[in-house]
Amino acid sequence: MKTSLLVTDAPGRADEEVILQGLIGFNRGPTGREAGELRPFAVLVRDEARNTIGGAIGSSYYGWLAIDLLWLPASLRGSGLGTQVMRLAEEEARARGCVGIRLDTYSFQARGFYEKLGYAVFGTLPDHPPGHTRYWLAKRIR
Repeated sequence: MKTSLLVTDAPGRADEEVILQGLIGFNRGPTGREAGELRPFAVLVRDEARNTIGGAIGSSYYGWLAIDLLWLPASLRGSGLGTQVMRLAEEEARARGCVGIRLDTYSFQARGFYEKLGYAVFGTLPDHPPGHTRYWLAKRIR
């Protein structure tokens, strides 16, 4: 089979689907199971007008909830609202039958916040971005 390579910043949905389905099929062998439906998840913080002003976004699969984004406006930080968002994420993870939650953060963000909530670092990447460190954290919830 003759092949070619293409570098692009705009892969099509069909391109992504070919790669995703190939990976899902491959993973079925060693794990003996499907990843399960990738289920989106969000805890939204809304103002009085019901506009979203912050929160957490992620998904669950393979028995874990992944928090991809968490952000609150500076005026709400330190109020306990972030802890409430994380507690709701943990409740949702339990309701979905997840064994834990994973997330990542940077050295200039909220590592200490997550550690206070019982999350532990399981991986680091120095100089991402240069001069800072990226941390991966997880917490088992059952």
